[in-house]
Amino acid sequence: MSEWLERQIPKMVLAPSFAAILIFVYGFIGWTAWVSLTKSKLLPKYDIIGLFQYYRLFASPRWDTAINNLFIFGFLFIVISMILGLLLAIMLDQKIRTEGALRTIFLYPMALSLIVTGTAWKWILNPGLGLEATVKGWGFDKFSFDWLVNPDMAIYTVVIASVWQASGFVMALFLAGLRSVDQEIIKAAQVDGIPTWRIYSAIIIPSMAPIFLSAFIVLAHLAIKSFDLVIALTGGGPGYATDLPATFMYTMAFSRGNIGQAASSAMVMMAVVFAIVVPYLYSELRAKNDR
Repeated sequence: MSEWLERQIPKMVLAPSFAAILIFVYGFIGWTAWVSLTKSKLLPKYDIIGLFQYYRLFASPRWDTAINNLFIFGFLFIVISMILGLLLAIMLDQKIRTEGALRTIFLYPMALSLIVTGTAWKWILNPGLGLEATVKGWGFDKFSFDWLVNPDMAIYTVVIASVWQASGFVMALFLAGLRSVDQEIIKAAQVDGIPTWRIYSAIIIPSMAPIFLSAFIVLAHLAIKSFDLVIALTGGGPGYATDLPATFMYTMAFSRGNIGQAASSAMVMMAVVFAIVVPYLYSELRAKNDR
Protein backbone atom coordinates (compact mmCIF):
# COMPACT_ATOMS: atom_id res chain seq x y z
CA MET A 1 0.00 0.00 0.00
CA SER A 2 2.76 2.41 0.94
CA GLU A 3 4.59 1.71 -2.34
CA TRP A 4 1.37 2.39 -4.28
CA LEU A 5 0.94 5.70 -2.43
CA GLU A 6 4.54 6.69 -3.18
CA ARG A 7 3.91 6.13 -6.88
CA GLN A 8 0.55 7.92 -6.93
CA ILE A 9 1.29 10.96 -4.73
CA PRO A 10 3.32 12.81 -7.44
CA LYS A 11 0.46 12.26 -9.89
CA MET A 12 -2.10 13.48 -7.33
CA VAL A 13 -0.03 16.59 -6.63
CA LEU A 14 0.39 17.45 -10.32
CA ALA A 15 -3.16 16.58 -11.37
CA PRO A 16 -4.74 19.94 -10.32
CA SER A 17 -2.07 21.84 -12.27
CA PHE A 18 -2.63 19.75 -15.38
CA ALA A 19 -6.40 20.21 -15.04
CA ALA A 20 -6.01 23.98 -14.65
CA ILE A 21 -3.73 24.17 -17.72
CA LEU A 22 -6.14 22.04 -19.73
CA ILE A 23 -9.09 24.29 -18.86
CA PHE A 24 -7.60 27.78 -18.62
CA VAL A 25 -5.02 27.52 -21.43
CA TYR A 26 -6.12 24.98 -24.02
CA GLY A 27 -9.79 25.37 -23.15
CA PHE A 28 -9.71 29.11 -23.84
CA ILE A 29 -7.64 28.58 -27.00
CA GLY A 30 -10.37 26.25 -28.22
CA TRP A 31 -13.07 28.78 -27.26
CA THR A 32 -11.23 31.55 -29.13
CA ALA A 33 -10.90 29.36 -32.21
CA TRP A 34 -14.64 28.61 -32.08
CA VAL A 35 -15.61 32.27 -31.68
CA SER A 36 -13.35 33.22 -34.60
CA LEU A 37 -15.63 31.12 -36.85
CA THR A 38 -18.81 32.96 -35.79
CA LYS A 39 -20.37 36.39 -36.33
CA SER A 40 -19.77 37.44 -32.73
CA LYS A 41 -19.86 41.17 -32.06
CA LEU A 42 -20.19 42.67 -28.57
CA LEU A 43 -21.28 39.30 -27.14
CA PRO A 44 -20.17 35.86 -28.33
CA LYS A 45 -22.36 33.81 -30.65
CA TYR A 46 -21.80 30.13 -31.25
CA ASP A 47 -23.32 29.52 -34.69
CA ILE A 48 -20.39 28.67 -36.98
CA ILE A 49 -20.41 30.52 -40.31
CA GLY A 50 -16.96 29.51 -41.58
CA LEU A 51 -13.99 31.76 -42.35
CA PHE A 52 -15.98 34.99 -42.67
CA GLN A 53 -14.01 36.75 -39.90
CA TYR A 54 -10.69 35.77 -41.50
CA TYR A 55 -11.77 37.17 -44.88
CA ARG A 56 -12.73 40.44 -43.17
CA LEU A 57 -9.48 40.44 -41.21
CA PHE A 58 -7.18 40.14 -44.23
CA ALA A 59 -9.25 42.72 -46.12
CA SER A 60 -8.84 45.28 -43.31
CA PRO A 61 -6.36 48.13 -44.03
CA ARG A 62 -5.71 48.43 -40.30
CA TRP A 63 -4.68 44.76 -40.09
CA ASP A 64 -2.37 45.28 -43.08
CA THR A 65 -0.76 48.17 -41.21
CA ALA A 66 -0.38 46.02 -38.09
CA ILE A 67 1.26 43.18 -40.04
CA ASN A 68 3.61 45.55 -41.90
CA ASN A 69 4.56 47.15 -38.59
CA LEU A 70 5.20 43.71 -37.10
CA PHE A 71 7.63 42.86 -39.92
CA ILE A 72 9.46 46.20 -39.60
CA PHE A 73 9.51 46.17 -35.82
CA GLY A 74 10.29 42.46 -35.50
CA PHE A 75 13.17 42.49 -38.00
CA LEU A 76 14.86 45.59 -36.57
CA PHE A 77 14.23 44.58 -32.96
CA ILE A 78 15.68 41.08 -33.38
CA VAL A 79 18.67 42.07 -35.52
CA ILE A 80 19.73 45.13 -33.52
CA SER A 81 19.19 43.42 -30.15
CA MET A 82 21.29 40.43 -31.19
CA ILE A 83 24.10 42.55 -32.66
CA LEU A 84 24.19 44.90 -29.67
CA GLY A 85 23.90 42.04 -27.19
CA LEU A 86 26.74 40.16 -28.87
CA LEU A 87 29.02 43.24 -28.88
CA LEU A 88 28.30 43.92 -25.19
CA ALA A 89 28.95 40.26 -24.34
CA ILE A 90 32.28 40.29 -26.20
CA MET A 91 33.26 43.48 -24.38
CA LEU A 92 32.49 41.96 -20.98
CA ASP A 93 34.29 38.75 -21.96
CA GLN A 94 37.59 40.64 -22.02
CA LYS A 95 37.82 40.25 -18.20
CA ILE A 96 37.53 44.00 -17.60
CA ARG A 97 37.74 45.25 -14.02
CA THR A 98 34.23 46.72 -13.80
CA GLU A 99 32.49 43.72 -15.38
CA GLY A 100 30.12 43.17 -12.44
CA ALA A 101 28.93 46.77 -12.37
CA LEU A 102 28.53 46.97 -16.15
CA ARG A 103 26.66 43.68 -16.29
CA THR A 104 24.22 44.98 -13.67
CA ILE A 105 23.72 48.24 -15.57
CA PHE A 106 23.08 46.45 -18.87
CA LEU A 107 20.65 43.99 -17.27
CA TYR A 108 18.76 46.65 -15.30
CA PRO A 109 16.25 47.53 -18.08
CA MET A 110 14.93 43.97 -18.01
CA ALA A 111 13.91 44.51 -14.38
CA LEU A 112 11.58 47.33 -15.42
CA SER A 113 7.98 46.91 -16.46
CA LEU A 114 7.28 47.53 -20.14
CA ILE A 115 4.78 50.18 -19.04
CA VAL A 116 7.55 52.00 -17.16
CA THR A 117 9.89 51.69 -20.15
CA GLY A 118 7.24 53.01 -22.54
CA THR A 119 6.37 55.94 -20.28
CA ALA A 120 10.02 56.91 -19.78
CA TRP A 121 10.80 56.82 -23.51
CA LYS A 122 7.59 58.72 -24.23
CA TRP A 123 8.94 61.58 -22.09
CA ILE A 124 12.40 61.34 -23.68
CA LEU A 125 11.08 61.37 -27.25
CA ASN A 126 8.31 63.93 -26.70
CA PRO A 127 9.19 66.92 -28.95
CA GLY A 128 7.80 69.39 -26.40
CA LEU A 129 9.71 68.28 -23.30
CA GLY A 130 12.22 65.59 -24.23
CA LEU A 131 15.35 65.32 -26.35
CA GLU A 132 14.26 67.82 -29.01
CA ALA A 133 13.31 70.47 -26.45
CA THR A 134 16.58 69.94 -24.56
CA VAL A 135 18.78 70.31 -27.65
CA LYS A 136 16.84 73.39 -28.77
CA GLY A 137 17.37 74.81 -25.29
CA TRP A 138 21.12 74.51 -25.88
CA GLY A 139 20.76 76.86 -28.85
CA PHE A 140 20.32 74.42 -31.76
CA ASP A 141 17.00 75.83 -32.93
CA LYS A 142 16.92 73.84 -36.18
CA PHE A 143 17.28 70.47 -34.46
CA SER A 144 14.26 68.24 -34.96
CA PHE A 145 13.48 64.78 -33.59
CA ASP A 146 9.72 64.38 -33.88
CA TRP A 147 9.56 60.64 -34.60
CA LEU A 148 7.02 60.09 -31.82
CA VAL A 149 4.38 62.26 -33.56
CA ASN A 150 5.40 61.40 -37.13
CA PRO A 151 3.21 58.59 -38.54
CA ASP A 152 6.01 57.42 -40.86
CA MET A 153 8.66 57.22 -38.13
CA ALA A 154 6.69 56.42 -34.95
CA ILE A 155 7.20 52.65 -35.28
CA TYR A 156 10.95 53.20 -35.01
CA THR A 157 10.51 54.76 -31.56
CA VAL A 158 9.01 51.42 -30.48
CA VAL A 159 12.13 49.72 -31.87
CA ILE A 160 14.40 52.06 -29.89
CA ALA A 161 12.61 51.42 -26.59
CA SER A 162 12.39 47.66 -27.18
CA VAL A 163 16.09 47.33 -28.03
CA TRP A 164 16.99 49.29 -24.90
CA GLN A 165 14.87 46.90 -22.84
CA ALA A 166 15.97 43.58 -24.37
CA SER A 167 19.63 44.01 -25.38
CA GLY A 168 20.87 43.39 -21.82
CA PHE A 169 19.00 40.09 -21.68
CA VAL A 170 20.51 39.02 -25.02
CA MET A 171 23.92 40.08 -23.70
CA ALA A 172 23.48 37.74 -20.72
CA LEU A 173 22.63 34.82 -23.05
CA PHE A 174 25.66 35.45 -25.26
CA LEU A 175 27.96 36.02 -22.30
CA ALA A 176 26.97 32.64 -20.87
CA GLY A 177 27.69 31.11 -24.28
CA LEU A 178 31.09 32.80 -24.51
CA ARG A 179 32.05 31.58 -21.06
CA SER A 180 31.08 28.00 -21.96
CA VAL A 181 33.54 27.78 -24.89
CA ASP A 182 36.47 25.45 -24.19
CA GLN A 183 39.37 27.69 -23.13
CA GLU A 184 41.93 25.16 -24.37
CA ILE A 185 40.79 25.76 -27.95
CA ILE A 186 41.17 29.51 -27.51
CA LYS A 187 44.63 29.15 -25.96
CA ALA A 188 45.73 26.88 -28.81
CA ALA A 189 44.54 29.45 -31.35
CA GLN A 190 46.40 32.21 -29.49
CA VAL A 191 49.59 30.11 -29.46
CA ASP A 192 49.25 29.72 -33.25
CA GLY A 193 49.23 33.51 -33.53
CA ILE A 194 45.62 33.88 -34.66
CA PRO A 195 44.37 37.44 -33.94
CA THR A 196 41.58 37.92 -31.40
CA TRP A 197 39.00 39.11 -33.93
CA ARG A 198 39.64 36.01 -36.00
CA ILE A 199 39.27 33.72 -32.97
CA TYR A 200 35.84 35.21 -32.28
CA SER A 201 34.64 35.20 -35.90
CA ALA A 202 35.94 31.74 -36.87
CA ILE A 203 35.89 29.72 -33.63
CA ILE A 204 33.84 31.18 -30.80
CA ILE A 205 30.81 32.72 -32.53
CA PRO A 206 30.12 29.72 -34.86
CA SER A 207 30.16 27.42 -31.81
CA MET A 208 27.36 29.53 -30.27
CA ALA A 209 24.77 28.66 -32.92
CA PRO A 210 22.32 27.18 -30.33
CA ILE A 211 22.55 30.42 -28.31
CA PHE A 212 21.73 32.47 -31.40
CA LEU A 213 18.73 30.24 -32.10
CA SER A 214 17.49 30.53 -28.50
CA ALA A 215 17.89 34.32 -28.56
CA PHE A 216 16.02 34.49 -31.87
CA ILE A 217 13.11 32.42 -30.52
CA VAL A 218 12.80 34.56 -27.38
CA LEU A 219 13.03 37.87 -29.26
CA ALA A 220 10.58 36.76 -31.96
CA HIS A 221 8.09 35.76 -29.28
CA LEU A 222 8.51 39.13 -27.56
CA ALA A 223 8.02 40.97 -30.86
CA ILE A 224 4.84 39.10 -31.78
CA LYS A 225 3.16 39.63 -28.42
CA SER A 226 4.29 43.25 -27.95
CA PHE A 227 1.44 45.22 -26.40
CA ASP A 228 2.31 47.02 -23.15
CA LEU A 229 5.19 48.99 -24.62
CA VAL A 230 3.18 50.19 -27.62
CA ILE A 231 0.23 51.25 -25.47
CA ALA A 232 2.46 53.18 -23.06
CA LEU A 233 4.71 54.74 -25.71
CA THR A 234 2.45 55.61 -28.64
CA GLY A 235 -1.00 54.25 -27.80
CA GLY A 236 -0.97 52.72 -31.29
CA GLY A 237 -0.81 56.19 -32.84
CA PRO A 238 -0.56 58.65 -34.38
CA GLY A 239 -3.87 57.34 -35.67
CA TYR A 240 -3.10 53.63 -35.93
CA ALA A 241 0.39 54.11 -37.41
CA THR A 242 2.06 51.95 -34.75
CA ASP A 243 -0.60 49.27 -34.45
CA LEU A 244 0.73 45.74 -33.96
CA PRO A 245 -1.38 42.56 -34.05
CA ALA A 246 -1.74 42.55 -30.25
CA THR A 247 -2.98 46.16 -30.11
CA PHE A 248 -5.27 45.48 -33.07
CA MET A 249 -6.79 42.53 -31.22
CA TYR A 250 -7.27 44.61 -28.05
CA THR A 251 -8.94 47.43 -29.99
CA MET A 252 -11.32 45.08 -31.78
CA ALA A 253 -12.28 43.28 -28.58
CA PHE A 254 -12.62 46.12 -26.09
CA SER A 255 -13.03 49.35 -28.08
CA ARG A 256 -14.90 48.27 -31.20
CA GLY A 257 -16.96 45.51 -29.60
CA ASN A 258 -16.03 42.99 -32.31
CA ILE A 259 -15.09 39.78 -30.51
CA GLY A 260 -15.16 37.65 -33.66
CA GLN A 261 -12.63 39.86 -35.42
CA ALA A 262 -10.44 39.96 -32.31
CA ALA A 263 -10.57 36.17 -32.00
CA SER A 264 -9.55 35.68 -35.63
CA SER A 265 -6.56 38.01 -35.19
CA ALA A 266 -5.60 36.14 -32.01
CA MET A 267 -5.64 32.83 -33.87
CA VAL A 268 -3.41 34.25 -36.62
CA MET A 269 -0.95 35.46 -33.96
CA MET A 270 -0.96 32.05 -32.31
CA ALA A 271 -0.33 30.38 -35.67
CA VAL A 272 2.71 32.61 -36.22
CA VAL A 273 4.07 31.77 -32.75
CA PHE A 274 3.53 28.05 -33.38
CA ALA A 275 5.28 28.34 -36.75
CA ILE A 276 8.36 29.65 -34.94
CA VAL A 277 8.32 27.60 -31.74
CA VAL A 278 7.19 24.15 -32.94
CA PRO A 279 10.12 23.56 -35.37
CA TYR A 280 12.51 24.68 -32.62
CA LEU A 281 11.00 22.26 -30.09
CA TYR A 282 11.00 19.47 -32.68
CA SER A 283 14.69 20.00 -33.46
CA GLU A 284 15.54 20.04 -29.74
CA LEU A 285 13.62 16.83 -29.02
CA ARG A 286 15.10 15.15 -32.09
CA ALA A 287 18.62 16.13 -31.03
CA LYS A 288 18.03 14.64 -27.56
CA ASN A 289 16.68 11.41 -29.03
CA ASP A 290 19.69 11.10 -31.35
CA ARG A 291 22.16 11.22 -28.44
